Amino acid sequence: MSRQNSTLLKKKAMIEALEKTLGVVTTAAKMVGIERTTHYKWMENDAEYKANVDDVQNVVLDFAESALHKMVENHNPAATLFLLKTKGKKRGYIERQEIAHEGNVQSTLIEWKPADKEK
Repeated sequence: MSRQNSTLLKKKAMIEALEKTLGVVTTAAKMVGIERTTHYKWMENDAEYKANVDDVQNVVLDFAESALHKMVENHNPAATLFLLKTKGKKRGYIERQEIAHEGNVQSTLIEWKPADKEK
């Protein structure tokens, strides 16, 4: 088998391993028998491989979002609050801090200078 075919098979195996591990690179790389750095080099140099990895990441996010929705359906208060704070911002579900002050506010500009190395 040529080196190119071997690399193509390993890339395919890595994509499958990423799907199985929900995107955990270290575990997937160990499953395939490659170094993590190899995966990142492939990402940098192979646009098709990178697109496939990005697709896996979207599947992982969809999986996590589905799990979050199930927790909301089961009336989990923490999940409900999290969902509202992240997806419900336009409806006012955000936390704000309000700071009230009286009187004048004075500000001073402080200029930072590096220490003199000759001392």
